[in-house]
Parts: sequence; structure tokens; C-alpha cells
Amino acid sequence: MKLFVGCFLIISALLSVVANSYGLKLPSISWGYNFSASAGELNLPFAPLSFLVKRAGEITALIMALIGLWFIFSKLTSGPANPVTLRKIQRFKAIKRGYYSFLILLGLAGLAALDQVVVGKDALAVKYEGNWHFPAFTKALEKNKDFGISDEQVADLEPDYRELKKKFSASGEGSVILPLWPYAPTQDTINALAKEIEPKEMEYSGLGSRLRDPERPANQHLRYTYRQGVRSGDAQGWNAEGDRVYKAKYLDGKLVEGSEEWEGEGSLADFLIQSSEQEYDVSYPPSEPQRAHPLGTNSQGDDVIAYLYGGLQVNFQAAIIYIPLVYLIGITVGLLMGYFGGWFDLVVQRLIEVLSNIPFLFLVIIITLGVPAQYKDRLGFYLILMILALFGWMGMTYLMRTSALKEKARDYIAASRVIGAGVPRILFRHLLPNSVAILVTLIPFSISGLVLSLTALDYLGFGLPVQYASWGKLLKDGLSSLSSPLLVSSAFFCLVTMLVLVTFVGEAIREAFDPKKYTYYR
Repeated sequence: MKLFVGCFLIISALLSVVANSYGLKLPSISWGYNFSASAGELNLPFAPLSFLVKRAGEITALIMALIGLWFIFSKLTSGPANPVTLRKIQRFKAIKRGYYSFLILLGLAGLAALDQVVVGKDALAVKYEGNWHFPAFTKALEKNKDFGISDEQVADLEPDYRELKKKFSASGEGSVILPLWPYAPTQDTINALAKEIEPKEMEYSGLGSRLRDPERPANQHLRYTYRQGVRSGDAQGWNAEGDRVYKAKYLDGKLVEGSEEWEGEGSLADFLIQSSEQEYDVSYPPSEPQRAHPLGTNSQGDDVIAYLYGGLQVNFQAAIIYIPLVYLIGITVGLLMGYFGGWFDLVVQRLIEVLSNIPFLFLVIIITLGVPAQYKDRLGFYLILMILALFGWMGMTYLMRTSALKEKARDYIAASRVIGAGVPRILFRHLLPNSVAILVTLIPFSISGLVLSLTALDYLGFGLPVQYASWGKLLKDGLSSLSSPLLVSSAFFCLVTMLVLVTFVGEAIREAFDPKKYTYYR
């Protein structure tokens, strides 16, 4: 296992460096370079901090490579696996609920790591005039004129690859390969959705629209008001530019004489036949489920399935950053408190008491409102994680302190001191390995706490910037739009499923690694 993890980290580090050198876009392993690209343009107050931000890509790649090399080196230099640890792993596998939950979480993490291959609006590949383009994997921005669209108004804009695929399919000029779900989690607004209706047969009550192009339902031609399948009420019409040029009134299915008003160019008869007689129920965000969008859209016009996927990615990315940071601080401080004791222990305990009494939500509100917009948009995700980490490390320090107090009185620690072992070696070579059971059982519950915290902050409106998808925002959106119950139910289902899976894993690990339940003699 160590060998696999080490090789994976080294390969990922090398791929991130190569991708950045050749202008490739691999977000899942190049997040350090992406952070530098977005935050490196800011004028940070301290030169060392500015340097770290601009070199975040190289720093993260170096750290990943060093950790990978350490895993490989420790595997090659260590002896056979500890039989006690192997028995604990076997006990974990025997607890099927936790083991299968762990496999499902690994599968979800792998799915989230595929990123734009699974969900995204950029084409994976485009073939035009014998040349291949890969928009989803390159940082260079393709334009409409690169694919034969010469209209001056849109020639220099980024292509809509969904529309480009339809164009190429009709003309045969090229081909487009889209992701499995061709919608981005955010910033890919769907203005309206259209569903075919038969007002008379359905005894439909509501608005029925005739469209010039069913693929662009926001650009309506005529719209009638129906009651029990009969036109009754106002009717309106718009020209191709979106200006209202026609108005009329119906009563019990008949046009009210003298109610028609026409202000457009040409004759009214020519205007009325510009669209087919098929009528549609046009819904605007948040929209109900449609064939192309099984869960509909949220109030911002984002596809809900893509948005849920984006929320899954955000949770995994946050865990990858938050857990190592919190555990590094908490483990180190806790071991030092237990090992040294005395004045150091007293001072750190008082510091923890002070920090624990700071109102967490008030601090988030102050930072959210006080940070300039440019910093919040580019660094908001990391600011939230820093605030959570500031309060998240304190809980485990007392556990590690208790473990260190207990273990430092044992004979092997005294023997280590006699042979001249230094404090770092005693802490991390002797005390820490004997506290692994505590750490392993805490990790799943720390992840569930992180997911709940992010969801709660986003629900309250003090969480991530708008470019990040969040299940908390979707919950808030659904409760604000009770006519779209799928928004709440889909976000609630994903959140509960994630927490249940993590909890099952945590319970299984706690049972498998419990030293009181399973001893060396069992």
C-alpha cells in the first residue's frame, strides 16, 4: 500500500509540472498551479507571502514528491508488516458495512478526480478541417472563428460546444466529443427550458408559448394564457430581437374583437406564422426536470446534476487540504504538551481556552464582510479552510496530550532517552506510532464535521465564492423556491449519503482498532 501511494504521489507531482510547462489543464492534480494563476495577480502585503503564492504550484509538487519518496523509502527499508496491524485491517474488512462504504467513498473520490472528463461545458476534443483541438485540456482559449463561425459579433467569443456539436452534426464539417455530462457545475447559465404540451388534451392551465427555435426557449415568439385547455387571458408576441410587438386578449378560446395591437415591421399575418403551432411550457430558473436536465436547474440556471458533482469535488478538495493541516498542528502541539508538561502545557492550554471561546460564526461574518471582493473571489475557498483549521486542531490536542502523558512513563521511552534519542525522534518515532489508533478513528469524523461546516456556512451565506458549487447553497436555494422540491431533496440526499458513508467507515475503524476490545493475546 505504501509503495502504491508513494508512486501515485510522485507521478502526480511530475504530471502537474509537465502539464504546467506545456500549458495543459489538469485541475485535479494541478490545483497548486491553478491557485497561483488565480491568486498570483493579487498585490499581497508581504513579499514572502507573495512569493509562496506565486510558487504554490512548484511547492505543492515538491511536497507531493517528497512525501511519495518517503513512503517508498519507508516501505523498502522496513521489515515485514506488523502482524497486529494486519489483524486490525482484516477486522476492518470483516465489518462489511464500513468496508463497502470505504470502497464507495474511494470510487466517489476517483469520480471527482476525473473532473472535466465527466462534467464540464468544454469539449474534450474537436475535429475541424482535419485538425484536432482539445479545449478541456488546454489553457489556451479557443474562439468561434477557429471553427468556422465568422459572425463578427461572436467570432472572438468562446464557443458554445453544445451548439457547435449540433452545427457540425447537421453540416458534417467536423465532430465534437463532449464530457459525459456536458454542463459545467457553475457559470454555465441555462436561461430557460421548454417542454412540449397539448393544452386541449391536457386541460392545461398556465402559459403556452410558441418558439422560433425550441433549442432557445428564452427567445419566445408568441405566448398565450390557458385555463383548462382554453385560451383565456392575455396573449403577447415578440420579434427576433426580443422586443414586444404584439398584444391581444382571448376569452373562452375566442379572440376578443379589437384587442389586437401590432407594432412590428411587415404584416401581422406574416408575423403570426413565423413559428410552428407546437406549444411549449417554458420554465425559467429554477426549472422543473426536463429530458435534458433530469433534476432541473437551480435559481442561477446551473444544471443540478452538474452542480451536485461540483459540490462533491469541493468537499473532497477541502478534505485533502484541511485534514493534513489540522492533524499536523493538532498532533504536534498535543504531543509536545504531553511530553514536556509544566509551564508549556499550562500556556498552551490557556491559549486553547482563549481560542475556543472566540465565537466562530462571528469571526466568519467579520472576515467575509471585511475582506475585499478581489481577495474573497480568488482566495475565499482557502480563507474558509483557514478559519475552520484555526478552530479544528484544538479538539485532538487533548487526546494526543493524554496519550503522550501515558506513553512517556513507559520503559521504552526511558530506554530511548538513555541511548541518546532526541525529542523529535521520541515524539514521532515512538510516541506517535503508539497513538495511531486514536488518529485513524478520528479522521472520518473530522471529515464529516468539515462537510457539515461547509454546508452550514454556505447555507447561511458566509461560505464559498459563487464560482464554487456547494450543497449548502443548493439547500438554501431550494428552501427559497419551494415550487422546486428537487433542489432540496437532491442536496439533502447527497449530504446525508456522504455523512452516512463516512460515519460507517469511522465506526468500522473504531471497532477494528479499539485496543480495549482486541488485545495482543486475542
